[in-house]
Amino acid sequence: MKYVPLGRTGLNVSRVCLGTMTWGTQNNQADADEQIEYALANGVNFIDTAEMYSVPPTAESYGKTEVIIGDWISRHPERREEFILATKIAGPGLKYIRGGSNISGKTVIEAVDASLKRLQTDYIDLYQLHWPNRTTPHFAKHFPGTISFSDVERNEQSAQILDILHGLDACIKAGKIRHFGLSDDTTWGISEFLRLSEKHDLPRVASIQNEFSLLHAKDWPYLIEHCVHEDVAYLPWSALAAGALTGKYLGGARPEGSRWTYAQRHGIFRDTPLVDKAVTAYVDVAKKYEMTPAQLALAWCDQVDGVSSTIIGATSLEQLKEDMDAFDLNLSDEALQDIMAVFKLYPVPF
Repeated sequence: MKYVPLGRTGLNVSRVCLGTMTWGTQNNQADADEQIEYALANGVNFIDTAEMYSVPPTAESYGKTEVIIGDWISRHPERREEFILATKIAGPGLKYIRGGSNISGKTVIEAVDASLKRLQTDYIDLYQLHWPNRTTPHFAKHFPGTISFSDVERNEQSAQILDILHGLDACIKAGKIRHFGLSDDTTWGISEFLRLSEKHDLPRVASIQNEFSLLHAKDWPYLIEHCVHEDVAYLPWSALAAGALTGKYLGGARPEGSRWTYAQRHGIFRDTPLVDKAVTAYVDVAKKYEMTPAQLALAWCDQVDGVSSTIIGATSLEQLKEDMDAFDLNLSDEALQDIMAVFKLYPVPF
């Protein structure tokens, strides 16, 4: 296993981050225990979760994943220091979470306390804002005209960010969290957090996790360049495009129990004719180089300049093993050329 710095935190994280969002809906406690044990035994020292999980998010599934992780920690308290634990506060819009309110300094403190209780731990290594208070071009909102940046009141957003930073600072000083990061944010969001933290001597953003894959590479190059030069760790999520890049959904297939058989909060927006064509082509490339389509997609993501640690999730131990093996693969120049030939045909398939 290879390890990389988590921004300027002084922490080193494995290139593989164990994602957990299916635990509580598609996976039970025994499944989670098995995955945690395998990941830790094979060098993974980074686990990511969120108060909103499990997915699809519902009032009934809220907090279930943290409870499952907390159950494991309660039975293995001596192993808590073996891994860096990351979780997230939900952004606005979910009525069953703090009435759907914006993130604020006050709600950060409340949410941290609630997560600590569910996780049965004294501290969270990386506490992330799941999505900003303002609407950002994520979840298929990245095409021109989908959202309006001009409608956002900059000073209001800056004031909210400053308030959030004060809440995070209070949690860090209390020893409840060690560092903080962003998720589903933009270059402006990163820069504003950096500007305000420097101006007011408040905690510095350590990382950002955004969707990034062969089917959705909008963060390359501008946001990732920003992360590299500002020492903000870039953590891709959905490197398999919610499973699309495994090839299992080709031709409208919906394997029993798979993620796309569940109702999705934002709909199955990755299911497009162009995605089908792109995935078909990537499957052919994977066959040529004798690897699975999932391994091809993950190995490609891992080698992208500026990527720190890739968040992977699996609904079975077999899938987890397959996915983790991808990070031991080296894509040849020829393989990368074949991948890019497909990418250039389908750069934005959804």
